[in-house]
Amino acid sequence: MASPKNQSKEQVNKNLVFGKKNYQLMLLSILVVALGFVLMIGDTDIYDFRKIVLAPMVVLIGFGIGFFAILKKKA
Repeated sequence: MASPKNQSKEQVNKNLVFGKKNYQLMLLSILVVALGFVLMIGDTDIYDFRKIVLAPMVVLIGFGIGFFAILKKKA
């Protein structure tokens, strides 16, 4: 078996569980979830639209993107 230094890029990609697009979608998912949590912070009213409607929706969308990234087949 060849050492990791001598493996071609295609051989390394075959060893990975996910493809490049999957990892990009997972990173996007993390950023969207983080944005949702940032929207929840602040000193405004606890019943503000941003805190009780918008931020949880953004977090759920982020989790949905992550779920899709895991289930998407490697191209």
